[in-house]
Amino acid sequence: MFFNHLSVGRKLWALVLGLTLALLVLMGALLSHLLGLSDEAARTVQFSENRISMAVRWRGMVALDAHRAVIQMSTSDTPLAERMNKESSTSTQAITDVQNKVKELVVTDEGKAQLERIGAARSQALDIIKQAAALRSKGDTAAAASLIQDKLQPAVDAYIAELDKFVVLQEQRRDETKQQAQDKRQSALWLGLAIGAVVVLGALALSAWFVRSLTEPLQRAVSLADAIEGGDLTQDVHDERGDELGQLLRALSAMGAKLRTVVGEVRSGVESVSAAAGEIATGNHDLSARTEQTAANLEETAASMEELTATVTQSADTARQANQLAANAAQAAQRGGEVVGQVVSSMEHITESSRKISDIIGVIDGIAFQTNILALNAAVEAARAGEQGRGFAVVAGEVRSLAQRSAEAAKEIKGLITASVQNVEQGSQQVGQAGQSMGEIVESVRRVSDLIGEITASTTEQRDGIGQVNQAVANLDQMTQQNAALVEEASAAAASMSEQAQRLAQVVSVFNVGGYASSNAGRSAPRTSPAPRPAPRPVAAKPAGKPLPKPAAKAVPAPAAARIAASPKPAAPPASAEGDWESF
Repeated sequence: MFFNHLSVGRKLWALVLGLTLALLVLMGALLSHLLGLSDEAARTVQFSENRISMAVRWRGMVALDAHRAVIQMSTSDTPLAERMNKESSTSTQAITDVQNKVKELVVTDEGKAQLERIGAARSQALDIIKQAAALRSKGDTAAAASLIQDKLQPAVDAYIAELDKFVVLQEQRRDETKQQAQDKRQSALWLGLAIGAVVVLGALALSAWFVRSLTEPLQRAVSLADAIEGGDLTQDVHDERGDELGQLLRALSAMGAKLRTVVGEVRSGVESVSAAAGEIATGNHDLSARTEQTAANLEETAASMEELTATVTQSADTARQANQLAANAAQAAQRGGEVVGQVVSSMEHITESSRKISDIIGVIDGIAFQTNILALNAAVEAARAGEQGRGFAVVAGEVRSLAQRSAEAAKEIKGLITASVQNVEQGSQQVGQAGQSMGEIVESVRRVSDLIGEITASTTEQRDGIGQVNQAVANLDQMTQQNAALVEEASAAAASMSEQAQRLAQVVSVFNVGGYASSNAGRSAPRTSPAPRPAPRPVAAKPAGKPLPKPAAKAVPAPAAARIAASPKPAAPPASAEGDWESF
């Protein structure tokens, strides 16, 4: 409809101008009709007044003329009679002129008939006057006077009576004309009121239709806004109106669609972040378990080193008796020292890897914090909507970027964990070699116990060196325990990030986006299971010659143990660790 494509301002102007024009036309038509009726009534009344005035004048001239005739016929004064005759002739001509004018003004049949009766009465009176004048001209003044007295006055009275009837008839005609004009004005007034009522009713109907054309789209807009406020983003409005209300409906519909897209993207990103956080927590838990295993192996290594120290101390008493065997024992001890050095180097690699893991966990912690902030910004943007709704796309892009960074950090953690495992295995092998070398030393020292005295000092120095190695291993064990505690803290932080991502998902879930969420459900990363823990690598077997006392294993520090106990233990799935990290 063309009217729906006009702006609201033009609609209002069209309504006001239309009503104003209708009222002006009505008032102009009514005024013109009333003026026409007034002019017609005025002309008719004026004609009646003219006829009445002429008839009254006519009546006066007739009475005066009759009086002159009486004077003329009854006087003996000849000059007076001649003057009366002359005035009567002039008056008769004037009466004739008036009569002709009245005939021109009279248009009704009744008026014309009355004029004919007046003319007949006049002719009768004039005949009597002419007869009296003829008698007077013959000198019979008495007969003329008698004729005037006997017949002229009744004739004049009849003449004047007809004129009075004419005047009464014209007055009635005038009054009737005035009444008809009054009736016409009244009828025109009622007609104007009726037309005005029709115009007012039409204006009310037009106003009602116009108000409905405004309120209906506004109600639709309010319904759409209420649906968005309630979290229902599936509503859509199709309207072809070209005015501001149509633009408002289309803008609200576009805003709902944009908000539906943004919320769907945010929800998909939150699911991806939640899955990634779960994978990180699982990986950290697995790394913690492997670190614990490494700490246990280091404790066993420390115990072995203590046993080696005791053996070297016992060998110092017998080192004096066998220089050759002592040399062999020295070579074996040298080999053992080299192996121990390699163990120290491997443990340093483990320490460096642990430091890198700590840095990466810090990066993951920062990413989790930024993800939380961006998720909060997304919630704020979702509440504000409006033209600022475009910012949700930027927030969703940032969430995806942070998720990618989290994946890269997880891959780097995987590489470091793999390297740490290899180093631990290599350290275990080297410790085994050191155990074998130390066994050879013990065997040699046992055979040359009587000859080892000369190398007592050297053995003492070796004992001191082994003590330092033992202290280094103890320090390495302590650092490994600290690394385990840090890994547990990182696991707890990853679990917290996963919980916050789930809370954000619950907040976003209040929005109903229809089929959009199901279409994007497959985008989130699959949740993989943690790798099974490797079995502890056994310590190299010791020679069966002489059993040595085994010192008590060092206990794990209380804070680290508490954090390990607080973290959730995932179930061990059948999948391998390598496959899990590759899928992540």
